[in-house]
Amino acid sequence: MTPKLKLNYKRTIIISLAFFTILMLWQVYNSYVPLMLEDLFTLNYGPGNYKYLIGLIMAADNMFALFMLPIFGALSDKTVSKMGKRMPYIIGGTILAVILFPFIPILYNTGSILGLFIIMGLVLISMNIYRAPAIALMPDITPKPLRSKANAIINFVGFIGAIFAGILAIIFKMPFEFTPENSIVFPFIITSILMLCALVLLVVKIKENKVLQLVESDMAIGDSLSESMEEVNVDKPLSKIDKFNLKTIIISVFFSFLAFNALETFWSTYGQEHLLTPNWSLATIFLTVSSMAFFIPAGIFSSKIGRKKSVMIGYSIMVIALIFAGFQTSLNWVLLLVFSVSGIGWALVSVNTYPMVVELANKSNVGKFTGYYYTSSMIAQSVTPVFMGALMDVLGMQYFFPYAFTFTFVALIIFSFVKTKAKTNKI
Repeated sequence: MTPKLKLNYKRTIIISLAFFTILMLWQVYNSYVPLMLEDLFTLNYGPGNYKYLIGLIMAADNMFALFMLPIFGALSDKTVSKMGKRMPYIIGGTILAVILFPFIPILYNTGSILGLFIIMGLVLISMNIYRAPAIALMPDITPKPLRSKANAIINFVGFIGAIFAGILAIIFKMPFEFTPENSIVFPFIITSILMLCALVLLVVKIKENKVLQLVESDMAIGDSLSESMEEVNVDKPLSKIDKFNLKTIIISVFFSFLAFNALETFWSTYGQEHLLTPNWSLATIFLTVSSMAFFIPAGIFSSKIGRKKSVMIGYSIMVIALIFAGFQTSLNWVLLLVFSVSGIGWALVSVNTYPMVVELANKSNVGKFTGYYYTSSMIAQSVTPVFMGALMDVLGMQYFFPYAFTFTFVALIIFSFVKTKAKTNKI
């Protein structure tokens, strides 16, 4: 008889608060910092086109992440403390971010470009200290077969943080001079306060070492139900076929982010300049809402048919949707439907690919494997704006959707080579 495992939803929601703080901070950061930079460049150097320079500066997060995520993921794997191996980094990184984040608008208001650069760098460092450990906490305390469901909840809670940050950006508009009644200091302070509240709740409710003891037997059952081709444990190196699977998944993730991040980065430009619509953000809303609505169903769906099939279906949905998108010449109902369907496809992919990577990790290197996954996505997010921008500059805006289609299709083909067991235990 197959052992039964049940996800602890309350605990999963609480550990999701770390991801909530990450997405909330990045959304506020991305909403205001580009405008601050453009304003300060104009004030200090006169009117000009600073968007390319601002883009390079904003890409600094990805550059920091490329080397910091694997380092702190691996460091947390080796950490032994009374608070656990992930919590010291989550606590330390979050507290640093909480303290430093409000200084971004404060230094902007002083007019100091150098001061703004320094505080931006410190915030990026503090966030990247705890990003990989925070994400690795989920597979540490969640049995392997339940990780897609858990990852779905984490994504859902994280998106709530991003949406809340978007609401702050709507309420607190960017002023070009300091005005107390509409100060951009407020969203940064509110974000820091919410981050601190989330951290307190996480620390009070999740005693990492105690939780690890509580789930020890469930984790052992989960390991016996693993989808890895061969047994994964601390004393045994990863098998040849599982190494192949790891590399294949990571490469597929890279190409999927080449496509998806290009859509995120240049959709506003494409909508305004090619489709000639000021309402381009409507499609973004459809994409976000459909993704959020399908995160949790995607986790349940994968537990029924398996992760590989779920991801293959997700990629296929996106490929078909992007074909239809390429033929649309206006922001019509077809394009809105395409974005909604793409959101469902993306939910199936994003909910399952990370659990597939850490499925191949043992309990001593989950953080390192988490670093592999996010480094792959960060490299893609660093280079795709350059590739996409150059393509549209040289060949025109009409290659926006074909670019995304091509790399999604490549991701689908590569992922199809992932090997899975002929039959896996259902939970």
